[in-house]
Amino acid sequence: MTKRKDGTAARLAGLAGLIADETRAACLLALLDGRAWTAGELARHAGVAASTLSEHLGKLVAGGLLAEERQGRHRYVRLADARVAQIVEDLAAQVAPDGGAGRPRTLREASAGSAMARGRTCYDHLAGRLGIAVTDALTARGLLRATREPEGPDGAESPWGSPRVSEAGRGGARSPEGSSTVGLSTPAGAPQRRTSQDSGFALTDAGLAWFDTAGIRLHRKGRRPLARACLDWTERRPHLAGAAGAALCRHALDAGWCVRIGSERAVKVTAEGEHALSRLLGIEAAALR
Repeated sequence: MTKRKDGTAARLAGLAGLIADETRAACLLALLDGRAWTAGELARHAGVAASTLSEHLGKLVAGGLLAEERQGRHRYVRLADARVAQIVEDLAAQVAPDGGAGRPRTLREASAGSAMARGRTCYDHLAGRLGIAVTDALTARGLLRATREPEGPDGAESPWGSPRVSEAGRGGARSPEGSSTVGLSTPAGAPQRRTSQDSGFALTDAGLAWFDTAGIRLHRKGRRPLARACLDWTERRPHLAGAAGAALCRHALDAGWCVRIGSERAVKVTAEGEHALSRLLGIEAAALR
C-alpha cells in the first residue's frame, strides 16, 4: 500500500534542508543585522569562493528565505522578512552560545564575542544584555507584561510564546517570479493571525503612553504583534521584539543612543544613550557596558 505524502511535511523538510548547511547558516546569521549584504561580502564572511556562495544564495532566494536586489554590477541580498529572522534567531537560541567550538582562538574573536553578548541587533530589535536590560526595565515599570505562554510537549511552559512560524512581517516571503517558496507562504484559507497581543509579551496602556511620551513612533496597525518575546541565544531569556522592539531599536540608532561596531551585529551604547536610558527607564550605566 502506497503511503500518501504529506505536502506540509515535504515543505518543512525543504525548509530545514535550506538551513541545514553551514555556509547557508552563516549567511543567515550574518543577515540578522537587518542590512543588505553584497554577495562578495557574504562570501568573505563565510570563507568560501564567490562562485560557491552564489550557488547557495540562489537556493536561499528561491526558497523564500532571502530577497535579492541588483544595483549595477552588485548583487545585494537580505532576509526576506521578519518571519525569517524569527526562525533563524529561534533556532540559534537552541544551540549553546559556544556551540562546542571551545574558547576563542584570538583576541579579536574574544572581543567580537564579548561585544555581541553585550549588545547587538536581532534583525530589527535589540538583543544581548542590552536587550534584556531594556526589557527588564520596561517590565519593572509596568510598561510591559509577560503573557501566559502555551505549554510545551513535556507539559512545561514553552519559551517560544506563540507559534514560531507566525506572521511577523507583512505578507508571505517573496521569491522571484517563476521560482518556488519552500514552506513559508500562508496556505490558502488559513486563518489570519489575531491582532491581539498574544505572543509572550504585551504592552500595557502605560507602555503605549510611554512610547508616545518618549517620542518613539510606534506602528500600531498591521498584522505584526506590537510586542513579542524573542528568546535571547546568549542570555537564555526573552527580550522584546515585535513592532515595539523594532521601533525602540530604530529610535536608539537614529537618535545616537547606540552605534554599530565591528562588521557584524554588535552595537554599543553611547554616553547620550546611557543618559537617555537612565532618564527614561532608570537603567544604570554599568548595566549597559
